[in-house]
Formats: sequence, C-alpha cells, structure tokens
Amino acid sequence: MTAHQTGRYSKYIRPISVLFDLIVITALSLYFFKELNLNRWFYMTYQTVTWLFIALIVKYYEVFRFTTPVEIVTKLVKQFSLFLLVVIAFFPFAKTAIFSGKAIAIFMTISFVIIVAFKYFLFYYLKKYRIVTGSNFRNAVIIGYTPEAIRLKEVFENRKDYGYRFFGYFSDKKQNPEVLGKVDDIKDYVIENKIDEVYCSLNEISNEKLKDLVEFADENKKAIKFIPDTKEIFSKNLKIDYYELFPVLSLQKTQLHNPFIKGIKRAFDIVFSLLVILFFLSWLIPILAILIKLESRGPVFFKQGRPGLDEQEFFCYKFRSMQVNGHTEKEASKNDPRVTRTGKFMRKTSVDELPQFFNVLLGDMSVVGPRPHLWSQNKAYASKIKKYMVRHYVKPGITGLAQVKGFRGEIETEEDMVNRIKLDVFYIENWSMIMDLKIIFQTVINIFKGEDKAY
Repeated sequence: MTAHQTGRYSKYIRPISVLFDLIVITALSLYFFKELNLNRWFYMTYQTVTWLFIALIVKYYEVFRFTTPVEIVTKLVKQFSLFLLVVIAFFPFAKTAIFSGKAIAIFMTISFVIIVAFKYFLFYYLKKYRIVTGSNFRNAVIIGYTPEAIRLKEVFENRKDYGYRFFGYFSDKKQNPEVLGKVDDIKDYVIENKIDEVYCSLNEISNEKLKDLVEFADENKKAIKFIPDTKEIFSKNLKIDYYELFPVLSLQKTQLHNPFIKGIKRAFDIVFSLLVILFFLSWLIPILAILIKLESRGPVFFKQGRPGLDEQEFFCYKFRSMQVNGHTEKEASKNDPRVTRTGKFMRKTSVDELPQFFNVLLGDMSVVGPRPHLWSQNKAYASKIKKYMVRHYVKPGITGLAQVKGFRGEIETEEDMVNRIKLDVFYIENWSMIMDLKIIFQTVINIFKGEDKAY
C-alpha cells in the first residue's frame, strides 16, 4: 500500500488543532467569566481574533513531523504568555466589565493544561501511529551519494516516527547497489513510484539540471528539498529545518500556503460572496432569468467542469450567454454567432460571471485568484508553458491579476497564455490582502470602462 493510498490525514491535523483550541478557550471563558459582566459576543470575537493573530506571529501551529518537543513547548509558552496579556488588556477598555485576577488565572491555567495535554496526545499518538501502521509515510529519494546524503538516509531509517520511506539514491558520480540510476532518470521514477519528496545534494547536480528539477517539482506537485553540503546556495529563498541535528533546506512556501492566511482569505471570500448574493444576485437573477428565457430556449445557468485547486474538477457556474450548443469547450471569439444579445451585454460587463459567487461560498473558488481554464486549455498548455501547473496550488478566482492587466478572454496566441501564467504565478508568490483589494477595485473600474477582450 502506497502513502497515497493510506489516507493523507496530515492536512486535517492543523484545522483540528485550531478548532480544538478555540473551542477550549471559548467554553472556559464563557464559564469562568460569566460573572464579570462582559459583552459576550464582543469579547468572544476579540479573544478569537487575538488568539489567531498571536498564533500567526509565534508560528504556534507550524508543528511538523520533525519538530522537536522543546520547540513545541517554546511555542506553547509564547502563545499563552502573549494571550494572557491581551486578555488582561481587554478589561480597562470595557467600561462595564469587572476585572478578576483569580478568574483569569484559573481560566488560563485550565486552558493551558487541557491544550498541552491535547497537543501531547496528538503529537505522540501520530508518531506512534506512523511507526506501528506505516500509515501516512512520505516516499523520498536523494540525488547524490555523498556523506551528507548517507547521513540523511540513516535519519530516515532510524527515526521511523518522522514518517519517511526511503527508496534510494540517484547519482551521476557514484555507483552503488542503492543508487537507482542517473539524475536524468529521476523524473520517470518519481512519477511511477509516487515519490513525495526529492532531497538534493547541491554539489552533485548542475545549475541547469537543478532549475529543470525545480520546474518538474512545481508541475507535478512534488516537494524538493536541499542538503546543505555546499556553499553555493540556489537563488530562490530557502528555509532551514532540522531533522534531529541534520539540516535540510527547502523552498519557502508562499503566504497562501500559511493556514492562518488561508483562513483569513476564506473568511473574506465568505463575507464578500454573501454580500454580493444578498444585495445583487437576489434581485438580479429573476430579471436576467426572464431576459435569457425570452431570447432563447435553455437553462438560465450554464455549468461547466473546470480544473480547480490541485487540479480537482468542480462545476463553474455562469449565466447562460450563448445559444445552447455542443461546443462548450470552445472559447468565445469576437462576434461569436453563439452569443445572444443579452449575452453580449452580460459578457461585456462580466455580469455572466456573478453566479460564481455561489462557487466561492461553496469553497470551490476564491473571489481573487487565477481564472479557471477550460480542460482543453489545461491539456494543451500544461506541458508547453513553464510553471503552468503552479496556478493549481491555489483556488481559482472570479477575477485575478492577469484579468485586470488585460490578459482575459480569447487566447489567440501562445504568448497570450504565457503572459497570463506569468501574472498568475506572480500573484501566488507575492500575495497580500492589499493586492486582493486592489484587484477587486480595478475589476469594478474595468466593468464600467469596458474591456476590448470582454466578448
């Protein structure tokens, strides 16, 4: 049974941990602070936001399979020390609240004990579970047959609780029974054997091969990490982790991989989509439904399968702007005879995209992100354009940086797609909430100005 078949539970551990902590502090504060005359909803909001904000600052939830118990204890102490200060700081500004040092002390102590006990159980249970069952192991190979590579292999074998299954080495310089082949053979091997992580000795691979390998990892959603056995460090930002005392370098993930940031973006998506649905779509849908039905036969809404996060298919919704036809995988072109008169107006103003706010509410899309392409486009360009698959690392968006910069609508040349992908990747690697707000603002401006490629 491969690691992919045993059930990747890792992605659920952090959300469960966050949810458990919030339930604990919420329940205990409601109980111990019930006599302190607090505005409960206001305090609960304050407490939740500050807890999550502190967690982001101290990286409280960034606990991995190789994180040491000392690091975990340090994070716990930092989290609760700062949280204690913000709880105390609330009372001077709440005029009707009654300050009670005893109630706060009991609340903090019991919260700390329960959360620490849960963390201890979760951390050690998962380690033992990996060892006993072999479940959720990550498959790994190493490029290079150096002393450092051999040391790392020994760490994998001696520390089964880290959850790694070592397959072998790839090397152009050394021959050994454990060497599976040349570096050029690694791509096919990684795909065929469902390898999750590739560890690379930098002094055994050329810059060109390294660059090619990083692009391969991006396209196939594989993790690539570096063994620091040379002074020549690859140009991208790197972070260092320690497996016991063994240092390993890996490419920095973007802000959009941070669970807290993902939570903030998701909360914004839910609020924004609800506002659009309640204040616009609630009255716009009946009006457009009548116009669409009067002009042509067929459904009011058009739904189409599109590749989303991690290239998982979802159904993207739009107002139907064309006559019902059998060419749904063909992009609309200028003066397309399939487009109705009502459809021309909707497409020019992007009104046809508004039902996608239901997709946002359901969690398939985000308000801002790379636009979801047709499956036919995915197949045509995935192997042609570098970093094309990076756009699937995040949820697709109703609008995006490429769209507000003019790269929207029909793809007439390969250069159109290249420019779109460049901006999509830039957005993913440089995301900020300010950028999202700017893109939304520019999208609204473009709707009123009109766009040449909106047809």
